[in-house]
Amino acid sequence: MSRITIPATIEEAPVASQPLLQNVKQMLGSVPNLFRLASVSPAALEGYLGIFGALGKGALPAATRERVALAVSQINGCGYCLSAHTYLGKNLAKLDDAEILANRNGHSNDAKADAAVRFAVKVTNEKGRVSSDDLRAIRDAGYDDAQIIEIVQHVALNTWTNYLNSVAETEIDFPAIDDQQIAS
Repeated sequence: MSRITIPATIEEAPVASQPLLQNVKQMLGSVPNLFRLASVSPAALEGYLGIFGALGKGALPAATRERVALAVSQINGCGYCLSAHTYLGKNLAKLDDAEILANRNGHSNDAKADAAVRFAVKVTNEKGRVSSDDLRAIRDAGYDDAQIIEIVQHVALNTWTNYLNSVAETEIDFPAIDDQQIAS
């Protein structure tokens, strides 16, 4: 049970959040617990959806975005986000089990994506204080400055959802991964 009350339905959410949740339902077919949790603060939900939507139109492919989410969620020990991004990685981004495991271990089996995941891990672990060599490595892998900025924003957005779900102890409403596989 969540330590922060999650509205059970769209109608139980604050009035200002209800149209946003309706949009989530249209987009995803359901409203996962994370979105209903964030809806308790209409401003937080609006901010999350704004960044989420904008990054979805960015330069990084969906598979890379999921890879980054898996790596960051593993570092932050968020079972909810690991379960959600494992599901999304498999079903939307078409990542196989070996790739998901590699991402959770901080790398990728795809050479270009490996640079993005490793950079995201550095940004997460070093709280943004990466070296010039780290920037050179990701640029050498073919990422431009706009993509580097998007990777940093994905780290920040995923860290926020990791922290929110950890604070709330949000009930997992995706196929749950084995708790033994979560680092904390």
